Amino acid sequence: MPPDWIDLAGVVNMRDVGGLPTVDGGRVRTGVLIRSDNLQELTPQSVARLVGELGVTDIVDLRSETEVHVEGDGPLRRVRAVVHHHHSLFRAEAVTTTDRTLPWHDEAGVDRTSEAFWAEHYLGYLRGRPDSVSAALRVVAGASGATVVHCAAGKDRTGTVVGLALDVAGVSHEQIVADYLATGERIEAILGRLLARPAYAQHLASHTVAEQLPRPEAMAAILSHVTSEFGGSGGWLRSAGWSQADVDLLRRRLRG
Repeated sequence: MPPDWIDLAGVVNMRDVGGLPTVDGGRVRTGVLIRSDNLQELTPQSVARLVGELGVTDIVDLRSETEVHVEGDGPLRRVRAVVHHHHSLFRAEAVTTTDRTLPWHDEAGVDRTSEAFWAEHYLGYLRGRPDSVSAALRVVAGASGATVVHCAAGKDRTGTVVGLALDVAGVSHEQIVADYLATGERIEAILGRLLARPAYAQHLASHTVAEQLPRPEAMAAILSHVTSEFGGSGGWLRSAGWSQADVDLLRRRLRG
């Protein structure tokens, strides 16, 4: 099915994952889980639509401490009805004011077009910050309204968290990979936005569009890993401290 894009001024990669089919003939609920790129440039009109029309009550910010510091507060931070949850998928780092110390700078010299690089990169989120991945999904499970999960591009870190959520909901691996790949339709617009942002400009200037394209092997690696090692994303969450009741709550929240 085509992506359910949410076209708002200030973002280019926002979509509701509702409507995706599950393997048992159901559907993911609309208005529960929205994935997005950076929210720093939302206009007042966009904020009003997100909160008033789309019913957003919670924001899960997966960016690093330095990204948040360099970028500053976005407009949704001023909306008291919206709860913000910061769960970085990178290791804790000293907060600075330059993108030279952002977490991905230790990846210099690697082949960012290789399947192995992206597969290992994504698995690194699960191994390095299982606490943050788990906490992000707890927000989705417990939110009273729609949750927006975002990072910078809405591709890697957001893709990891959303992929696990969809797996718990019972969406097939093929559909999860297809949803992840939809970001590729807007990758040039995404990079155009980030190249104008202080936290990302210097780093992205040295990389090509081809290096940033979402690759099916990356999402497939995560899904294969949690399936073979834990019996699925629900099993992975139980290994991270969730009870079966917690997993069932997330599943019901996503499916209705």
